[in-house]
Amino acid sequence: MQLFLIAYVAGKGIAIDADQVDSVVDIGDVVAVPRVEAAVRGLAALRSRVVTVIDTGIALGLEPTPATARRAVITQQDGHFYAILVDALDDIALFERQPLSTGLALRQGWARAGSGLVVRDGEPLLILDLARLIPASMAPAAQAA
Repeated sequence: MQLFLIAYVAGKGIAIDADQVDSVVDIGDVVAVPRVEAAVRGLAALRSRVVTVIDTGIALGLEPTPATARRAVITQQDGHFYAILVDALDDIALFERQPLSTGLALRQGWARAGSGLVVRDGEPLLILDLARLIPASMAPAAQAA
């Protein structure tokens, strides 16, 4: 059994491996950054550090996350902090991780970001790998190239 954070993205329940979660917060003002990928909403100040704010809807190939969205899951990837916007946070609980079925047809970025399933009250929830939501151009390896 593993610990997962249950959240909602684009109106759908999802699970996030607690090992990827640094914290959950309400972010303040987001400052737009010119010439970045569309999935990057901008930068925000959080506890005396700057985080890159990811528009999860765009990262998944869906409609943009509403501009009023302030709930975010903070994750650290390769030494950098990212705020992954979510519609809402629900719970944190232990679940048995299950693999994605080969017959499961996920559309848009769900297929790229999904890494498995958990079942909560009889409902399957896709496990989102937060690292897969961060644009490839922002990865340290891409910056060094």
